[in-house]
Amino acid sequence: MLVAAGLLLFVLGIVGLVHPDFTYHKTEEVARIGPVHATVNEEKVATVPTFVSVSMLVVGMGLTVLGVRRRG
Repeated sequence: MLVAAGLLLFVLGIVGLVHPDFTYHKTEEVARIGPVHATVNEEKVATVPTFVSVSMLVVGMGLTVLGVRRRG
């Protein structure tokens, strides 16, 4: 179980370093008059900080090593 969690964190850390920005769309209701709704679809950009990605890499490697040592 530790090995799987470690590998997942390791891969997510690599993804965060290689592609730190990702976009998503947010639909927001701006007006409501009776049965009529007005919405705005905004594109947002979220950034994964570098220290978070590096931390995930380090913790992922640690969990993987710990899991392998406990097994063997």
